[in-house]
Amino acid sequence: MDVVVVLGKNVRKYRKLRGLTQEQLALDAEMERSYVSDLERGTRNPSVKAVGRLAEALNVEPHLLLMSIGK
Repeated sequence: MDVVVVLGKNVRKYRKLRGLTQEQLALDAEMERSYVSDLERGTRNPSVKAVGRLAEALNVEPHLLLMSIGK
């Protein structure tokens, strides 16, 4: 599976586990809500810095956002 798609699925999973909206996550990660939406849909290629900011906002280790969660 494409790493960008994996990242998007994991961001959505952890965001929902924490009860956050895309808007809340975007504010916490200092990003635009539309950028978070694009990431979750796998249509944007995030920078390493963006992955780090998302991980920090979601309170997870960055590598967890890149791990495949199965089929």
